[in-house]
Amino acid sequence: MADGYGHLPRGPKRLMMATRWSLQGLRAAWLHESSFRLEVVIVLVMAPLGLLLGESGVERALLAISVLLVLPVELLNSAIEAVIERYGPEHHELAGRAKDMGSAAVFLTLAMALLTWLAILAS
Repeated sequence: MADGYGHLPRGPKRLMMATRWSLQGLRAAWLHESSFRLEVVIVLVMAPLGLLLGESGVERALLAISVLLVLPVELLNSAIEAVIERYGPEHHELAGRAKDMGSAAVFLTLAMALLTWLAILAS
């Protein structure tokens, strides 16, 4: 039975369904997004390296999380691009702006990771 908003009941079944949908999204990103695959490889190298190079728990967490954060931002950027592509290949100013903003979000996340690494490792 749905709640007043049409949502399925919460609970273990819903959690399993949400997990399944999330895994489908990760699989789709891996299969269709070369940037996501590249960033996963970078994370697989850099996150463990950050855990080794950090001198304290906070430093280790910042180094690892700063590179891990790139992945969800890339997923959101890819989702924006997929929705825009769904409506066709013709150029529209707002579609271009949305895609550029998604790309900028990934860029800023990468820049924050780089600055985090530089700040911690240079100290």
